[in-house]
Amino acid sequence: MATGHYFLHKAKNGQFHFNLTAGNGEVILNSEMYASKASAENGITSVQNNATDEGQYEIKAGKNGQHYFILRAKNNQVIGVSEMYTAVSSVQKGIQSVVKNGPSKDIRDLTHADALSRI
Repeated sequence: MATGHYFLHKAKNGQFHFNLTAGNGEVILNSEMYASKASAENGITSVQNNATDEGQYEIKAGKNGQHYFILRAKNNQVIGVSEMYTAVSSVQKGIQSVVKNGPSKDIRDLTHADALSRI
């Protein structure tokens, strides 16, 4: 069975971000933008450390009536945001997927590939 992994990216504006992807290839958590690669890597470590603590998740309602969740670090800083879901039951399944896949040590650094794709 495939396990989750992180993709570390460099954006066109030079900042860095990551996505946590489930074993089926679906993105289940997106990070904020970070000024440095090291900060983004620290964000991944924070997700790895906080993903299994269900008390660190918060379900929120979007303006369009859909729902999403955020994952916070122990210092209350947001470290990841989910996609939008039409049903709260789907949000809860998304959280369970992050709980399961978040501790993954599989980090796929695409920062160099992202730079090559812009040439």
